[in-house]
Amino acid sequence: MTYPVDTTVVPDVSAHFDAATNTITYIVKDPDSTHCAIIDSVMDLDYAAGRITHASADRLIEEITTRGLTLDWIIETHVHADHLSAAPYIQQQLGGKIGVGEKIMLIQETFGKIFNEGTEFQRDGSQFDALFKDGDTYLIGTMQAFAMDTPGHTPACMVHVAGNAAFAGDTLFMPDGGSARCDFPGGDVR
Repeated sequence: MTYPVDTTVVPDVSAHFDAATNTITYIVKDPDSTHCAIIDSVMDLDYAAGRITHASADRLIEEITTRGLTLDWIIETHVHADHLSAAPYIQQQLGGKIGVGEKIMLIQETFGKIFNEGTEFQRDGSQFDALFKDGDTYLIGTMQAFAMDTPGHTPACMVHVAGNAAFAGDTLFMPDGGSARCDFPGGDVR
C-alpha cells in the first residue's frame, strides 16, 4: 500500500494514560514546527458524584502551553462509549479543529434513538469541524497526516497516520485483547 504521507517523518509523541477509562490520549507534534494535534482526549467523570471535571484535559492544555505549541487538531478516532471526550473543552481553551470519521452520523442516529434525544439533537455531524473520509489528508503544522477507515468496533472508527506513527483508537485492544469489541450498535466483526 502507498501511504499519502512521508513515513520517514518521526513525530514527537507524548502519551497520557487515563486509568479510570483505560484510554491513552496522545499529543502528536510536528517535528519541524511547534504545531500539534491531540488524539482521543478524555473528560473526567466522577460516577459517584455525577460530576464532570477537566483534570485530564487541563494536563494536556498545560503541556501544550508550557511547550509553546499551537494546537491544529483535536482528533477522535471514534465515538467512545466508555468515556466523554474533552474535545469541545480543549477547543474552547486552545482552539484547533475537531475531526472525526464521517460515519459519525450513523452513530448519532443510533444513539439519538436509544437515548430518546428527539429532534433537537443534531444527527448530521455538525458538532465537528471536519468529517474525515477514508484517505483524507490533513496537516499538523507541516506534517501530513491521513485518516484510514477501519470500521468494526464502531462504523466510524478510523486510524490516523502521522509520519511513521499510527493511532488506532479501539481498532485494536492491545496488548491483551487483539481486535476490538464489535458489540456496540453498528459494530461488525467483518
